[in-house]
Order: sequence, then structure tokens, then C-alpha cells
Amino acid sequence: MSAPNKSYDPVEVEALKPEEIERMRDEALAAFAAAGDLDALQEAKVAHTGGTSPLALANREIGALPPHAKAEAGKRVGQARGAVNKAFAARQTELEAERDARVLVEEAVDVTLPHDRVPAGARHPLTTMMERVADVFVSMGYEVAEGPEVEAEWFNFDALNFGPDHPARQMQDTFFVEGPTGDHGESGVVLRTHTSPVQARAMLDREPPVYIVCPGRVYRTDELDATHTPVFHQIELLAIDEGLTMADLKGTLDHMVQSLFGSDMKTRLRPNYFPFTEPSAEMDMLCYVCKGESVGNPDRPCRTCSSEGWIELGGCGMVNPRVLVACGVDPQKYSGFAFGFGIERMLMFRHNVEDMRDMVEGDVRFTRPFGMEI
Repeated sequence: MSAPNKSYDPVEVEALKPEEIERMRDEALAAFAAAGDLDALQEAKVAHTGGTSPLALANREIGALPPHAKAEAGKRVGQARGAVNKAFAARQTELEAERDARVLVEEAVDVTLPHDRVPAGARHPLTTMMERVADVFVSMGYEVAEGPEVEAEWFNFDALNFGPDHPARQMQDTFFVEGPTGDHGESGVVLRTHTSPVQARAMLDREPPVYIVCPGRVYRTDELDATHTPVFHQIELLAIDEGLTMADLKGTLDHMVQSLFGSDMKTRLRPNYFPFTEPSAEMDMLCYVCKGESVGNPDRPCRTCSSEGWIELGGCGMVNPRVLVACGVDPQKYSGFAFGFGIERMLMFRHNVEDMRDMVEGDVRFTRPFGMEI
């Protein structure tokens, strides 16, 4: 048996010739250098280092060489592929640096310019005012109570001693959702005309003593003008306990006005009539602008109080015994007082707002000057 023919030398492989390897390497380096961005560089990488690239195909041909020729051919191909990979990494670093520098310029944000042409919103001053007034009474031990805006006619009128023929029940004053139903004329449904129904609900749901403050939205069929709006806000308070008198009411009102307008403010009560209080009064506060100095003084007129020295703020009085009975409270044992006023009117007084329509138009230029007081 003859020995292997170690001197056998097959036809020289064209792809593994030194000059051919150098040509493949140089083409790859030139393609990398010509790539203008990272996408083009990626395409050149696939073409010159991928599985079907010239150098990858040449590397496969090494297996066809005799044993003594494989080492030298493998070394040539390995050096060429190493040079190609090094050139790719260097060009990638250059293009990434160029991209980052370009992004810093093209996507730069000038933080000194307004970021948005749409002005930011602001907390509405009516909300701020309602919460501010409520906080005054919460600090005195009162509790904030709420109720539905779509209210039963019984709570809105009957429980508060409004007779069946009272003018406030008529369509020109009240928004009726549903009229009385049934053969016995059960209560209809209205959009509440004041926040007093919350007081009636509180007396029915709680055992005396009751100390609550009721802020909320109310509805009346008024035309929208500078001093009226069909949707506005009220805040009312109710105190039910043993031995309460008008003196307690006066002291409570004095504390509220001094907390909102200054420690030197005073109040006065003028006799009036309300169905749900007896006796009833209108509460005035000293004009916070002229402090009464404009009265009888033509040299110093006051637009805020029309030189009268006092500003009418709201109605108040001792809770009518009929209301106590209707709400399940014994008038022989308990007495109470109530007070209510409009938030819009308070806002106009406190911030010299001349047109109530400004409060409801939703213009952020009106609300923003009041700030974000919480």
C-alpha cells in the first residue's frame, strides 16, 4: 500500500492570492471612509464584513488548500479582516460624534422663550373665596356640609316655611325640572335657588347640636348682566344648639368679617323679613374702603359704598320655629341662627370687580391675577 502524496498541490485558489486579499481590504476601507452617516456605514458593514462579503467567502476557501498552505493564507485573511473591523469601529466613532454634535445644535431648546403660546390656567377666584370663607368657620368648629343641586321642592321651599303661593316658587324665579306629581301633589323637583336645603337635610340627618357651613352653586332665572347671573354661588351657615341668641349670631358675623376684611371692621343688623328666620335681619359691614369717613363728606366720595359708609352683605336671623319643627328639632329645647350671602358679591367687594360677567366667561386673564392661593 502506497503512502499519502504529501507533495500534491492543487490549483492555486484565486480568492486567496495576496493581491486579491489586499484589494478586498482596500475596498472595504474605502467604503467605510465614504459612508456619510451611520445608516450608510451599516450598509457598508454588511457588504464587507457580512456572511456573503468577499473576505468571508475567501476565508471559506482556506479549507481547499493543502495543510502546509493553510496557515499562511489564514494569516493573510485574518489580518485583512482585522484591519476592516478596526476601520469600521473608528469610522463609527467619528459618525456618532458628528451625529451627537448635530443633534445638540438642531434640537437645542431656548429655555428663555415661552414654551407654549396657550396661557396656563389658574384657580378660579370664586373657588378660592368659597374655601377661604369656609375655612373661617371651620376654624370656629363648624363642619362643611354639601347637598344636591337638583333638589326636591319640599327641601327647597316647604321645609323652609315658604308657603304654596310664595312668589319665589313661581317660574320667573325658579328653574323647575319636574312639577308636582300624583293625586296628592307630591313635591316637584327644582334646581335649588339657595343652599338652605342643605341646612334642612342636616337637621333631619343629625342630632343637635349642629354647626355647619354650606357652600355651593345655586340657580335662579335672572338675566346675565353686570350684577346678576342665573348661576351663582352662595355660602350659608347654620347653628342649632341650646340657648343660642342673636348675640351669638352677631359675634359670629363680626368674627367672619374681621377675618376676611381686617380686625377693625364692624357689622350692623337691620330688621328685615325672611320666611325661614324670625326675627330676621340684613347684615351690613363697615365699608372697607372709606371706613365710613365718606358719609356727609363731599370732599371724599366713595364709589364702593356710595358714600353711605356701610355695605349690605347678606341676610341672617334666628331659625324660624316652624323650620325646626319641619326638620324634627324641638323648638322648646333648641334654638338656632342662620346666615347666607353670595360669593360673587363678596368677590366684587373684596377685589373691586365691576362686572359679574367677567367671572363666568372663562378668560384666564381674569383669573390669573388672583394667584394660586390655597
